[in-house]
Amino acid sequence: MDLYKSTAHELHDKLVNKEISSVELTKALYERIDAVEDQVKAYVTLDKENALAQAAKVDAMIAAGEKIAPLAGIPGAIKDNICTKGLLTTCSSKMLANVVPIYDAHVIKKLRAEETIFLGKTNMDEFAMGSTTESSYFQATHNPWNLDRVPGGSSGGSAAAIAAGEAIWTLGSDTGGSIRQPASFNGCVGIKPTYGRVSRYGCVAFASSLDQIGPITRDVTDAATVLNTICGKDEHDSTSLPVEVPGFTKALRQDVKGLRIGLPKEYYGEGLDPKVHAELKKAIAQYEAMGAEIVEISLPHTEYAVITYYIIAPAEASANLARYDGVRYGFRAANATSAPEMTTLSRTEGFGAEVKRRIMLGTYVLSSGYYDAYYKKAMQVRTLIRRDFDSAFEKCDVILAPTSPVVAYPIDGKMDPLSIYMLDVYTIPVNMAGLPGISVPCGFADGMPVGMQLIGKPLDEETVLRAAYTFEQANEYHKVLAPLGGNK
Repeated sequence: MDLYKSTAHELHDKLVNKEISSVELTKALYERIDAVEDQVKAYVTLDKENALAQAAKVDAMIAAGEKIAPLAGIPGAIKDNICTKGLLTTCSSKMLANVVPIYDAHVIKKLRAEETIFLGKTNMDEFAMGSTTESSYFQATHNPWNLDRVPGGSSGGSAAAIAAGEAIWTLGSDTGGSIRQPASFNGCVGIKPTYGRVSRYGCVAFASSLDQIGPITRDVTDAATVLNTICGKDEHDSTSLPVEVPGFTKALRQDVKGLRIGLPKEYYGEGLDPKVHAELKKAIAQYEAMGAEIVEISLPHTEYAVITYYIIAPAEASANLARYDGVRYGFRAANATSAPEMTTLSRTEGFGAEVKRRIMLGTYVLSSGYYDAYYKKAMQVRTLIRRDFDSAFEKCDVILAPTSPVVAYPIDGKMDPLSIYMLDVYTIPVNMAGLPGISVPCGFADGMPVGMQLIGKPLDEETVLRAAYTFEQANEYHKVLAPLGGNK
């Protein structure tokens, strides 16, 4: 039995019924990692000794007749920008290559309380800046559907680990699509919650007003299960919302009758690959056949979303990354003859090209004489984007859009940064407005997975999950594993 092909909810039932043990399951995952990791390169760090010790603890709980939580004993993996006490957290950067946190992120505390198991830390674009996982200091991650293609990013390692069967569930972070886009490229489910729904405490900051942690899983049920676990108010994060956490798994029912699904006309025009569009058309027709009402909506400021994001996000990044100065922690350059030279050399050697590019851009737009012309104007446009969604949701309950205009493209480094930035056009507005969004598999183009994005009202993850679950259950896309993983 290939346990790595199973979902978390299937494995929970097997654990409870004593059909398998957590130790057996964890060993099976490490065997899978040993078999394919040299091809996929999804991980930066593994933690086998502690994972097996935790698995043995869960087995003892089950043997004693204790009731276990839905994720207890289920092996998962954590994106390497989420702090784990005693385990390397590098952000896939030379700057933090030797940093071991002395505390857990809030989401990690909540997962530990559920007795879940951490296999290790997954590869990512350096400091979460990128869309391909090629900017990692350590290695480029490969897409299990086609090892010559990118897995997306910045949570590419987390998505590739799911697609390759190297983890049952993973956590990623999403600043402009970094959960949803790699989920789309790897045929996974990835959800970005409402901003503030999940604490950012312990997630190494990129752009603080945009970052949000969320799960990447094989199916919607697992996504809802992980989301249930990691949500909640945190006194360490002033932006985390003091709202009740609903039982997201309770929202998973097959019912979209009367649900108003909005199609933004700006998302289905020029730039969208016709083959991707064709798969989305099938999904839209299927929703309509299941009783949903399809309505056209407009998000008129979409054309400004990418450029606005690439002013705001780098500006916040330049402020957040100023702490890496070679003095307090992280990489320190050798042979400097003065403190200013040490800081300059440490940043020059410690940061990669993409991070430097964004720091320079962010510092420029915040500088005297340019703040009003760029950053202030971008914040005003961000408000307009948020208002576009407010108006759209007067006509619909959920918005259906592409996750990416294209499927995963080759790992060759030939694509210029600006072209890559523009591919985030459908995901960035969701972060700008602080909305929940999920990507679910909806078909294939050129042999690669196509992701469909469902966007909801603030704090209405339940409707998004219900719509996603209804579509998923009517299809078999979530049951098809990457060729590297073998099909069910």
